[in-house]
Amino acid sequence: MPAAEADIRTDHAASYLTRLGGHAAKMGQSGHRLRHRRAARGRGDGPPEVRRVERGETEATVTLDRGQWTMRAQPGLLAVRAEAADEENLRRIQDLLTTRLENFGRREHLTVAWRTLTAEDRTTRPEGLHAERGRPPAPVPADRRDPREDQ
Repeated sequence: MPAAEADIRTDHAASYLTRLGGHAAKMGQSGHRLRHRRAARGRGDGPPEVRRVERGETEATVTLDRGQWTMRAQPGLLAVRAEAADEENLRRIQDLLTTRLENFGRREHLTVAWRTLTAEDRTTRPEGLHAERGRPPAPVPADRRDPREDQ
């Protein structure tokens, strides 16, 4: 399954996660499709349909009819991972996310730069989005921890 990641430097990661997750949830509830910058040419199919949205304070997963994306808000960083059944649908999901995030973050000149994951990266999927690259997960401040985790 093709996949790509983007690490977006921002002090407003949680806000973008909430906004994009909320936007996707609304689209999923009303049966609408998410629009994106480029229309599908020659294939006769429209933009992705939202099937399910799972949201928390620092993480969200949006499942589409053509793949999914996962977002994690960390201090100073919004980590995004997109996955799809094929390269064309991965490109569409990336385009959709890039358009939305750059629009939401236009005041701080937010930019999204994608990295395609290798086959090895895609087969190993540890706990965190970026653990496969050897980065330890960002510590969560005590006042932001989920009390259920301490049980």
